[in-house]
Amino acid sequence: MSRTVHTVPAVLTDDPIILGRLVAQAERFTDFVQFDIMDGQFVPSSSVTCADIVSLHPRIGWEVHLMVVHPEQYLQDYKDAGARRIVFHFEATASPEVIIEKIHALGLEAGLAVNPETPVEAIAPFTNILDGVLFMSVHPGYYGAKFLPEVMDKVKAFRKQYPRLEIGVDGGVSGDTIPTIVPAGADVIYIGSAIFRQDDPGAAYRRLAELANRYAD
Repeated sequence: MSRTVHTVPAVLTDDPIILGRLVAQAERFTDFVQFDIMDGQFVPSSSVTCADIVSLHPRIGWEVHLMVVHPEQYLQDYKDAGARRIVFHFEATASPEVIIEKIHALGLEAGLAVNPETPVEAIAPFTNILDGVLFMSVHPGYYGAKFLPEVMDKVKAFRKQYPRLEIGVDGGVSGDTIPTIVPAGADVIYIGSAIFRQDDPGAAYRRLAELANRYAD
């Protein structure tokens, strides 16, 4: 029986007006998105803030991907704003387990994102307390960054070692890369520009979601 691969639109912008437009578009074709939050320190770019999301009162479910230093400082705000899951970066803290525990104490799911250079072995100590691992297949911080196919070797190795832990892949996901990403073992694919920079984002989302499940084993 084929597994189901979930396709999640990734919302990334530094403009609150554009944020409103992207959310309004997403509400027409999906029930869940990821908001990408950048502080200009962990990654070079900055983005909208939690307050900008709150002001929109999204009518769909959402999670947040924190590309920030000191992610522990953001947790309560995103809990209060309505996030279902908080994803933070392994490379952003010396104590991932502490942040995972704090996220769970808030009643939310905890995800750990890992940059392309981070080895699978580095996150092994946390696999028994995580709700998911998010492999970055680009250097994070920008829409349209170059896809790094070598990351799929890490995804394959991780899937083999941890067959029951949810694996997400984020960065450079498109119709060209899905045939590589999904067979590697991804359960969730996060897509930004290949949805929102298309003439019809809804049609693009449906096409990519169908393609992803075609490649699911």
